[in-house]
Amino acid sequence: MTKELVINTTSHETRVALLENGHIAELYIERIRERGIVGNIYKGKVLRVLPGMQAAFVDIGLEKAAFLYVADVLDEVQGVERYIDEGSALAEGGKEEAPILPPIQDLLQEGQEVLVQVSKEPIGTKGARITAHISLPGRHLVYMPTVDHVGISRRIENEEEKERLRQLVEEIRPEGAGFIVRTVSEGKSEEDLRSDMEFLSGLWQDICGLQRRNPAPSLIYSDLDVISKVLRDILTEDVRRIVVDSKREYGKIVQFIETFMPSLEYSIELYQGQEPVYEALGLETEIARALNTRVWLKSGGYIIIEQTEALTAIDVNTGRFVGKRNLEDTILKTNLEAVREVAFQLRLRNLGGLIIVDFIDMEKETHREKVYLALEEALRPDRAKTNILKISELGLVEMTRKRVRENLARTLCEPCPYCEGKGYVKSRPTMVYEIFRQLRRDIGSLPGKQVNLLVHPDLASLICDEERCEIDDLETHSGKQIAITARFDYHREQFDIVAS
Repeated sequence: MTKELVINTTSHETRVALLENGHIAELYIERIRERGIVGNIYKGKVLRVLPGMQAAFVDIGLEKAAFLYVADVLDEVQGVERYIDEGSALAEGGKEEAPILPPIQDLLQEGQEVLVQVSKEPIGTKGARITAHISLPGRHLVYMPTVDHVGISRRIENEEEKERLRQLVEEIRPEGAGFIVRTVSEGKSEEDLRSDMEFLSGLWQDICGLQRRNPAPSLIYSDLDVISKVLRDILTEDVRRIVVDSKREYGKIVQFIETFMPSLEYSIELYQGQEPVYEALGLETEIARALNTRVWLKSGGYIIIEQTEALTAIDVNTGRFVGKRNLEDTILKTNLEAVREVAFQLRLRNLGGLIIVDFIDMEKETHREKVYLALEEALRPDRAKTNILKISELGLVEMTRKRVRENLARTLCEPCPYCEGKGYVKSRPTMVYEIFRQLRRDIGSLPGKQVNLLVHPDLASLICDEERCEIDDLETHSGKQIAITARFDYHREQFDIVAS
């Protein structure tokens, strides 16, 4: 699979697209005025402790208070392990019960100062999710100063390499310091890992110094900009080409690669064409399509993606596809094609939380199993953690996908001011009959012999033509003349009844 990074920068916005076989697989957008805060470290002050929710709200200096759950407060050695050991027991039937966590009020008090890190962006009406377990990502390692543990990326599948890396980190790490070995560390030397370890340890010492000197609430450490994050987290041997349209960012990328990845060969291109780089590569069209509710499949079928506050619903339909053999084969082929598109859209749109996929009903158990396995395989390249349940008899798949930042629609769009986010407006007849009811209630109490009805032009034409008889009837019974005025500046659900 051919992978490329295409970077577009302006004075107000930076966009980084990861292309797989020429199509956008992931899109990262950072705006100067709306820069993301995941990874930032704050010195906060506890505002409220909520025993009933086992959580606390913490002021970290943002518009909305951040949310801190009890499990994100416990010290790993003295807290989490102890409570898991004490609380885990085999219940009847041999099932392990959930660990018993201590009351949140035993760990935090209102007014207490805490060092926390943002783990999830504020999303919708919710404040940021934070944790007291700090993690500092490097190129090869993730440093966890509050956790005495060495972990290895699950994406490293070779058991011998896993053991080699584990022993290497155990030998060179400072006592009590925790590290996670990242996927890009596979095959790396002690020198590579030690260099990363020393840099991250020094960064942590700087953070501790700032924590002691700064008041709460305040920002202690700001994570990297979007380009640096992508280079750190995504740039691997699979990415063969980088295209960037900024000379300044081009120099930074070259320096990064020379510093951290000198042995790897990349094609780094400074784009200098007259046409904007995303337009030239056809990426603007792909981004626009990613905001559509309906996504067509090559066969003629399609999927519908609907996002709500609670979950994302994805519906699979055969559409224009009628198949060639029989109904069961047509359904299976449509579902298998939809699987690939669903996995692709989840990454591209960065959909997270609870996701329900309504596949077309399949009678054969073998077909349901085939679609389920295909979905598991299609989601394998996704860096976000996913959990999938088996397909139900109704053809539904329940799954979760880790949500860290806003999805693409929330980043690029806002609720429609016309329908106020409902996604629809009242029909013309509904509005006209509502106006007639209001007229019948109010017309008798209005002074004068004439009433002026101010409405949207669409409603004015309907009232004057098809519904004229109702106006005539109102005039006859009230003894007043009704003048209808079209107002182009009116919302279609807006009207006024005034005495002339």
